[in-house]
Amino acid sequence: MNSRKNQLKAFDRLLTIMDELREQCPWDKKQTMETLRHLTIEETYELGDAILDNDLEEVKKELGDVLLHIVFYSKIGSETNDFDIADVCNEICEKLINRHPHIYGNVNVENEDDVKRNWEQLKLKEGKKSVLEGVPRSLPALVKANRVQEKVAGVGFDWEKPQQVWEKVQEELQEFQHEVKAGNKDAMESEFGDVMFSMVNYARFLKINPENALERTNKKFSKRFQYLEGKAKSLNKNLKDMTLAEMDVFWEEAKKL
Repeated sequence: MNSRKNQLKAFDRLLTIMDELREQCPWDKKQTMETLRHLTIEETYELGDAILDNDLEEVKKELGDVLLHIVFYSKIGSETNDFDIADVCNEICEKLINRHPHIYGNVNVENEDDVKRNWEQLKLKEGKKSVLEGVPRSLPALVKANRVQEKVAGVGFDWEKPQQVWEKVQEELQEFQHEVKAGNKDAMESEFGDVMFSMVNYARFLKINPENALERTNKKFSKRFQYLEGKAKSLNKNLKDMTLAEMDVFWEEAKKL
């Protein structure tokens, strides 16, 4: 691994290149925080894909893309004299020091749960009116549900045992089935949301990240379906002309790969 000297040298090189691109490249000169926003979101998802695939070479590349965006935003901020990369770094350094009094102060903690609770309490002392203020409005619903539950648990609003949460899941499933039988679409949607929310909560108690779990299932399903498509193509068959029994043969093959 690189020494701290070489790490700082590499970061300085990136800052210099960003200065040059912002001054000389027509595309880079034109960008604003707003035009970069959707690209940043895309890069973050690409990093997430690489992490789930455990492709460390790709993780390295995608981290570089995300870092470039951080440097880019900081460069734009410096042009309006609002902030620069040093301000960004110092801001997060101060936050980390203030939010870790068990490292930089005299607070004692026994485990990670104590750390999380302290973190949320400190945020309230910093002036936030609600522990939920830190949850971005534009987060995907599944991710948001998990973060909301983590936040409120950090201030003690939580179940005591996983079994209690599982019983809540069963309760919500029964309520959902009741509305399905009644045929009330609005009520069905509401209860289905409750089922998903309670399942996310149960996953949290089992130390399972629901977003990662669902995405891995998405990838698994896609891989098996593409195998099925490939097999059908090799037989000069169209999937829609095949019976479910025929397709199931290849699906079972795919599950063994």
